[in-house]
Amino acid sequence: MGNKTGVLKQACDFLCHPNTRIPVLVIAAGSILAGVILWGGFNTAMEHTNDLEFCISCHEMRDNVYPEYKKTLHYSNRVGVRAICSDCHVPKSWGYKLVRKIEASRELVAKLTGSVDTPEKFEEHRMEMATREWARMKASDSRECRNCHSFDAMRKQVDKLPVYNKHMQAKEEGKTCIDCHKGIAHLLPREYENYGEESQ
Repeated sequence: MGNKTGVLKQACDFLCHPNTRIPVLVIAAGSILAGVILWGGFNTAMEHTNDLEFCISCHEMRDNVYPEYKKTLHYSNRVGVRAICSDCHVPKSWGYKLVRKIEASRELVAKLTGSVDTPEKFEEHRMEMATREWARMKASDSRECRNCHSFDAMRKQVDKLPVYNKHMQAKEEGKTCIDCHKGIAHLLPREYENYGEESQ
């Protein structure tokens, strides 16, 4: 018993009262290693929640918005570029991404309470969800759209002239992508016709 007490005392002295550089370095290296492992695990888990498979793993998304998204150019197009859910709904930079993930935790509440668990309930809340997302995109100057689309990258000589002119006019007026492109990847809510009047 005395031997175990001596080992515990030595371990405690080593950890609590390091008096040489080696224990301090061991503690520092161990802390850094633990930090890297924890950070890597957290970041890996967060990135996993950006996969298309994760996004459609709940039936609310799989049965409602996924089928309509599959009919859009964001899913399939002549150049073979696909934008998945996180490309439009999650910022790329880490700080904004973390804030967005925290904000998105309300979706867990909707899942747990069953507030959108049937197509009828989903449609009932579609305008509310869409309005919230449009406001988020407007506030960020359509940051996620601009990961792929840019006014500066549009070429007058290649793009159809009326489309190019409309985009240049929008740029001059300080408009952002979501001002004109609501419903680009999902169906517009039934109440959308009144949206412009209500938001003015």
